[in-house]
Amino acid sequence: MLSLKVSVMGLMMLQEAPGFDLITMWNNMGILAKGVVAILAIMSAWSIGVMIDRFLAFGQARKQSREFAPAVAGCLREGKIEEAISVAEQNKRSHLAKVVEAGLQEFRAHGVSTELAGEQIESSRRACERAEAIVNAELKRGLSGLATIGATAPFVGLFGTVWGILQALIAIGVAGQASIDKVAGPVGEALIMTALGLGAAVPDVLLYNFLVRRNKVINEKLRGFAGDLQTYLITKSK
Repeated sequence: MLSLKVSVMGLMMLQEAPGFDLITMWNNMGILAKGVVAILAIMSAWSIGVMIDRFLAFGQARKQSREFAPAVAGCLREGKIEEAISVAEQNKRSHLAKVVEAGLQEFRAHGVSTELAGEQIESSRRACERAEAIVNAELKRGLSGLATIGATAPFVGLFGTVWGILQALIAIGVAGQASIDKVAGPVGEALIMTALGLGAAVPDVLLYNFLVRRNKVINEKLRGFAGDLQTYLITKSK
């Protein structure tokens, strides 16, 4: 977060300086520099989209899971499997509900049909594992992109920085002397590239680590709930 604050403060100082406002610097940038800025802007916009999507999805899932867990537990205590399946179907956004529904559906299917091969409890366990795998894949959606952006954005910004310094050196060579008016623009452009690269990378890394930790917590809850469900089904089938 400190690097973001420094980058923002640097951009504000450049914008307040005469002749260094962002619009003027954008107009003076070359095609390659503008391309770097556009790439970093797309990376940042995509990251913000993933962040909003994940927070909304997790918020809705957590809310439904809190309502679902006691409701389905009450149904199972009373032996009402059909009602428990109905409750799970009404909470499609809940990660717990997806796993429980898969296990109960498989258990019920083997209970009412003599044509299905395999032991009832084992089939239910496999169904829970398949549902857990699907849920885990959903939880990881967007994480690989965040990791990629967090790892590559600083280098994209560094490329823009190197390019800006190269332009400053070329300007010095053409002018024959290192006057401030010849190097200020390219160097300022180079610093902006560095700031944009850090600004795109740092939030991505923080968000990625946060989502990975949250996913681990959810996966632990899923495994625990699936284990409890299997214990209940084993007890019921005796």
